[in-house]
Amino acid sequence: MSPRHNRPRGGETPDERPSTGLDRFGLERTEEYQGEEWKVRHVAGASAAGKRYRCPGCDQEIPSGTPHLVAWPEYGGVDDRRHWHKACWNAKDRRTSRVQRSRNAPKY
Repeated sequence: MSPRHNRPRGGETPDERPSTGLDRFGLERTEEYQGEEWKVRHVAGASAAGKRYRCPGCDQEIPSGTPHLVAWPEYGGVDDRRHWHKACWNAKDRRTSRVQRSRNAPKY
């Protein structure tokens, strides 16, 4: 068996390849949320050792090393970025308004 070649076929140079939306941080896309366009990026979680974030969808901590999403308004700044669990981001439109539960309240 011959070794695998990791070079493009057909003589393509990096400038000739079609853009896939990938950047050095991963796949970034645009989604609509709360009437605005939001940029959404997957985060592996391994690069920010020791950092913890609070998910705005479930109000729970995202431990360091956990894969998650970062979302921010398209025309927002660095301070507008929010770290979400993937499931919370996917369910954001099905959730009610930000209702804070007490510790003894049922979770349904």
